[in-house]
Amino acid sequence: MVDQDKIRKAVRLLLEGMGEDTGREGLAETPDRIARMYAEIFAGAEEDAAVPLSKVFTVDSSEMVLEKDIVFYSMCEHHMMPFFGKAHVAYIPDGKVVGLSKLARTVEIYAKRLQIQERLTGQIADALMEHLAPRGVMVVLEAEHMCMTMRGVKKPGSKTVSVAVRGIFENSGELQDRFFQMLRLEMGSRIDG
Repeated sequence: MVDQDKIRKAVRLLLEGMGEDTGREGLAETPDRIARMYAEIFAGAEEDAAVPLSKVFTVDSSEMVLEKDIVFYSMCEHHMMPFFGKAHVAYIPDGKVVGLSKLARTVEIYAKRLQIQERLTGQIADALMEHLAPRGVMVVLEAEHMCMTMRGVKKPGSKTVSVAVRGIFENSGELQDRFFQMLRLEMGSRIDG
């Protein structure tokens, strides 16, 4: 749980450590603003993916379901700097599906924590496997990390791609290829089955 009082104190100390006057007009309310912001952007630590993934619907189909281009924002635990990008989440149902917004909600729950991209990718896949019990899951995250853009090697625009495969995706190059083909689909494309 985010302790806003501790965050306010820590931000004041940080500003003082940087040689700033914490009483000046532009900074006087900064500790409070940052405490409220952290409560918002780290809200996922208090949420459980089981909640959005518990509302399922029975289906006869076992065709792949893909939700792509789910925008996410997270904070790197190494430098406490943002990383952001898109998540692509697919699963093959085994008798039940979940509402599409619940896939995006699952991404958001895990993104709103101090993270590393690799763990975030796996947590999304594992949550879907645990709560939906599908035949398989594949998750791909593409993200730009501000610690690579603003500091260190300073390479803006570089993207990190991470992949998690579970269930029948693990040993099926054909399913993985189909996933990537579906990612490239544009409006007007047809699916040959």
